[in-house]
Amino acid sequence: MRAANLFAQIPPPAAEEHFETLFTRPGLRIERILSHFHASPPGFWYAQPDDEWVLLAQGSAELEFGDGRRQALAPGDWLLIPAGCRHRVAATGPDTVWLAVHAGP
Repeated sequence: MRAANLFAQIPPPAAEEHFETLFTRPGLRIERILSHFHASPPGFWYAQPDDEWVLLAQGSAELEFGDGRRQALAPGDWLLIPAGCRHRVAATGPDTVWLAVHAGP
């Protein structure tokens, strides 16, 4: 059995977001993502092959979708991003912590 705290051992802010895989199995990956005023590069879009369920645990963020829609997230907000959905991180606040669950077929 392994236990840990989502908010423990957070590295200092860096130039890039920090991705840490917490759990993985075939067709499933759970990540902790740490952001600090990060955004996707201009013109960059994610369109992942798996569904992604994200929970904003701490901080603030805004996602942008390929259809022009934007979604602001506050702590406790979660969102299901279907496989293939074009999206990007428009902005994050300081010390932002995400929990992301990637689930494939």
